[in-house]
Amino acid sequence: MNARIRSVEAARDAMLRRLLSDQEHASIVYPGKMPSEPVKKAFVRNRLLAGLSVPDLAAVGRYLEPVALKRRAILQEPKRTVEFVHFIEWGVVSVRIVAAGSMLETTLVGYRGAIGVPYLLGGHIPTSQFVAISPAYALRIRQDHLRDLIGERPGLREHLLRYVEAVALHSAQAGLCGVRHSLQQRLASWLCIACDAFGDDCLPVTHDYFADVLGLRRASVTETLTRFEQHGLIKKSRGLLRVRDRKRLELEACSCYALITDAYTAAEAHASLEQRP
Repeated sequence: MNARIRSVEAARDAMLRRLLSDQEHASIVYPGKMPSEPVKKAFVRNRLLAGLSVPDLAAVGRYLEPVALKRRAILQEPKRTVEFVHFIEWGVVSVRIVAAGSMLETTLVGYRGAIGVPYLLGGHIPTSQFVAISPAYALRIRQDHLRDLIGERPGLREHLLRYVEAVALHSAQAGLCGVRHSLQQRLASWLCIACDAFGDDCLPVTHDYFADVLGLRRASVTETLTRFEQHGLIKKSRGLLRVRDRKRLELEACSCYALITDAYTAAEAHASLEQRP
């Protein structure tokens, strides 16, 4: 089984490399429909999908289709109805408030979550913009299909609601962090959260990115990241930042990081308990 999983993952990665390099002018690429056989947990990396019961996953899997996203692909604009919910398999999407020529990032969504779920359950038109900050791969479902399934399957609704609660805490905590904590604490927390979302310690971000989405001065960002590098916490290169000492970086982060990661972990743990025989 492990060899088969590796084979599927290798085929997926090869497809992503081909799609994201060959179609230079396409931001979002649709490789095609999912295989006709039921989706199995072994082939799903997304934590939200993997946390579903087998019957609920099979029901959702009938409507899933794969999507490859280029860096800076926009999945959703403010004040537009959400057409799809995207379960992120690989890569990270930035959720940000955009107004009057300014923006502020509220959450990051990687393989532990999905884009569009809060608006689906709440019935509101989003005020946020969703942008892929790296090449990404997702499994998407039309919101009307998922809404129907939520109405039919109470376990699915409960599972997604717990994720929404974690997202709400993440967004609220990010707002508090921006006005109460130091730049050094904010950057350290963001780096830890981003590593969790990517599932990797190598992040495709620049100093300009931090300045733009976190509302920080670029000079101050450069100074702080340089200090982190001098202390051996990170390693910078052109367009990339690698976290070298995660444990020490977490010590530099404010309490927001622990609160945010605990919220997602608690939601996942509850899903695991529900699936026990």
